[in-house]
Amino acid sequence: MPDGIELSATLFFPDEGAGRWPALLEALPYRKDDATSSSRGYYGALADAGYVMCWLDVRGTGSSGGVATDEYTAAERRDLVTVIDWLATRSWSSGAVGMFGTSYGGFNSLQVALEQPPALKAIVPIFASDDRYADDVHYYGGALKQLDVVDYPTYMVAMNALPPVPALWGEDWREEWQRRLEQTEPWFLTWLAHQHRDEYWRHGSVREDIERIRAATMIVGGWADGYTNIALRSLPRMQAPTRLLLGPWAHGAPESVRPGPNIDFTAELLRWFDRWLKGIDNGIDREPPIVVYQQRSTEPDPLRSEVRGEWRFEQTWPPARLRPRAYPLAGATTSAPDDTLLVRGDVGATAWISCAGGLPWGQSADQRPDEAHSLTYTWQPLATDLEIFGHPRLRVRVTCDRPTAFVSAKITDVFPDGASSLVVRGMTNLAQRDTNAEATPVKPGEPIELDLELEAIAWTFEAGHRIRLDLAGADWPNAWPPPFAATLSFDLADATLELPVLDGPPPITETPGIRAVVGHQNGTESTEDGWWRWEVDRDPVTGMQVARTGYGGTTPADADTFAYRDRYEGTVGVSPDDPGIAFAEGQGEFEIGFPETTVRTTSRVRLDSDAETYRLTIELSAFEDGLERFTKRWERTIPRDLQ
Repeated sequence: MPDGIELSATLFFPDEGAGRWPALLEALPYRKDDATSSSRGYYGALADAGYVMCWLDVRGTGSSGGVATDEYTAAERRDLVTVIDWLATRSWSSGAVGMFGTSYGGFNSLQVALEQPPALKAIVPIFASDDRYADDVHYYGGALKQLDVVDYPTYMVAMNALPPVPALWGEDWREEWQRRLEQTEPWFLTWLAHQHRDEYWRHGSVREDIERIRAATMIVGGWADGYTNIALRSLPRMQAPTRLLLGPWAHGAPESVRPGPNIDFTAELLRWFDRWLKGIDNGIDREPPIVVYQQRSTEPDPLRSEVRGEWRFEQTWPPARLRPRAYPLAGATTSAPDDTLLVRGDVGATAWISCAGGLPWGQSADQRPDEAHSLTYTWQPLATDLEIFGHPRLRVRVTCDRPTAFVSAKITDVFPDGASSLVVRGMTNLAQRDTNAEATPVKPGEPIELDLELEAIAWTFEAGHRIRLDLAGADWPNAWPPPFAATLSFDLADATLELPVLDGPPPITETPGIRAVVGHQNGTESTEDGWWRWEVDRDPVTGMQVARTGYGGTTPADADTFAYRDRYEGTVGVSPDDPGIAFAEGQGEFEIGFPETTVRTTSRVRLDSDAETYRLTIELSAFEDGLERFTKRWERTIPRDLQ
């Protein structure tokens, strides 16, 4: 790099001999040589398709030099522009470069595209967002994510503390490891210090500047994921060739993640890059730009393998046949004698977790247990199918008796037997009712005109089914519970749920040529090399509602990989009656058996709250051959700014 730092990359070349090939780049902080080395076969397949695949450890991670001060830093963005230029100017290069990646690699693909490096011709951001504050693992609806605290923020403390691969770094790898241990701070310290969408979160969020992207962009999203909103809000503003591929998936590989149907996603990826990096006239740029899986009424099941539905095209956004339809709340059957709700902190556990990639966090159970502690509004059975595509909106006047409260809105599909299947959700912090850049206390008793945009969705309610709106004061454990057991009062005069209804048949009768594949089960109670756990129950001692999660696996050493083991566990809890009292505690552990030695790092993150304060403790330990060589502890007390 220009500042002298060296980055570690693995290059995969085509087998077709000497030539000039376009290059593909995926840049991640997840340690290509051990923690994620199982992806080697996939990258090799991309090389076999006629590309030089560059797999990069970003600055300060894996075997790359520097310090990993945070995700998506300005230094990282400059690095990736330099890498693209390097790839484009090799003797084997055609001069054309593409970027892609799932989650982290999707985010930095968008960010680097804003820089408009001349060689970057196409990008494919997969399960990524244009808004780091609103649609990521940090905050949701103006509230801190809760379950995500015990996952990504926790394990990145331990992962960033691992050494470079000794054989790649050289004899002084231990000195580099020590420097890394001493200088790398937990990213979560910064995230928790920025509780509103300030300049910190605007950095790396391409939402305000997406018109500047010139690389041909295929955005991939999943309806059971938390990163899908970018698709519909960005398409009308994009100046580059753009395609949307929107499936039923959670945060994982479209080839295998539940719920399916699963697809041959590599074929779609290569079609896009073949067109824009190789100039192959394969027709993808002449197809309708929106490829969407229109989901249909599917019974709730936290382990369901597939959502019913069909693939179809749309030519424009918004479609010409889109007709927003208002459903007055006053015309629905309500679950309560009045429209007043006493907020509980433990409502929401039957819904999926927004950014989850494994079972069962990307699925939903029957919503009725949560609906027992919500206000529900249910309309009459439908005489015909009702197809929606877009962002539903809730417009209602609400009053609150505390300085802030959350309003969670969920739309469900109610089956004739009463089963309630989650369709889509949205949530807002009333203290951010004017802007998510700052918090303004609610004046008790003063009406708030709430206009809540729910997340994007494609769903067909079948004839005989009913549409239901669930209103609650929490979406736990997806979001940290609100600080107060507030009382919310909803005024139904003029209150409406507006659905984005598609009126009439699709104008395009051609079916997208999406090739289905048989996905695999990405989690079981126990397997030879992997496991997961998910439990929700009441703690009999404290009375708190708790959710426990865990997963991990082991990879034995072979000719291409090191012996590797990882383990992630966490517990989150909340007082149902006093939602300000909540906690999250997570542990992460990594162990790598290099030929030279065995290294292990462990992290523990504990976050407690009351109505006014977050109390955070982070612990890190590092071991070599079973002997502790480093330990550090961070403690912070941070005011809750109406969070």
